[in-house]
Amino acid sequence: MSDPTAASTSTALPPSQLFDLSGQTAVVIGGTGELCGAMAEGLAAAGAEVVLVGRNSDKAGARLERIAAAGGQAWFHAADVNRKPALEELLQAVIDRSGGCRILVNGAGVNSPTPFLDIPEDEYDAIFAVNCKAVVFACQVFGRYFLDQQRPASIINVGSMSGLLPLSRVFTYSMTKAAVHNLSKNLAREWAPHGIRVNTLVPGFFPAEQNRKVLTEDRVAAIMRHTPADRFGEARELIGATLLLAAPAAGSFITGHELVVDGGYSAMTI
Repeated sequence: MSDPTAASTSTALPPSQLFDLSGQTAVVIGGTGELCGAMAEGLAAAGAEVVLVGRNSDKAGARLERIAAAGGQAWFHAADVNRKPALEELLQAVIDRSGGCRILVNGAGVNSPTPFLDIPEDEYDAIFAVNCKAVVFACQVFGRYFLDQQRPASIINVGSMSGLLPLSRVFTYSMTKAAVHNLSKNLAREWAPHGIRVNTLVPGFFPAEQNRKVLTEDRVAAIMRHTPADRFGEARELIGATLLLAAPAAGSFITGHELVVDGGYSAMTI
């Protein structure tokens, strides 16, 4: 057993090597969307082979073209990720085609602005299935694989500002994201001794497909009043945080963390 009090004698790596993912495979669930799509492009630019997972092959095609044009490697796997058998099929496909993986991004998400007293059961179930159930079982399926492999791995669960702070008009979405934040910390604690890091990437306000319906004029004004940067985030601004959490050289001692990228929103009080 190593001495936990011993000073490290390792040599600092240059930045280009800290974030190098060459030879690794990253599975990005939700990679056909706007935010996770940008994250996938960043992972590919860092050298990883990226597996885009989603339902829409047209969106996947456009993203695959962008990655290929930039010199990256990626392929698409269609899956209904709120079904555990589909996640098991995904893992097997990754093993068969890419030899396995060591990075998992859980970023599929849906939202609704339905007032709390009017939330129908089917809508509630659908949001929980994508935002929460899919994350739970993806972590279960891939986590078991990572444990069996006995190699370091990184799981990045995409959280939300609504998982940290109570936000109006997105009640079911907020509940699911709070659950994701809690799950990530629990798994980080369980799996840290095995070299499996689990973190939550927390975007602030980034316009994307799942939230445009709630970005009314008055809501945008309220968000801007609460955001010191005085603007929305751009999807590309999540890439640096993604690479930090994914790259073993850069983020090897980061686990159980909520990495917030929000233009100062969470620092604002009065």
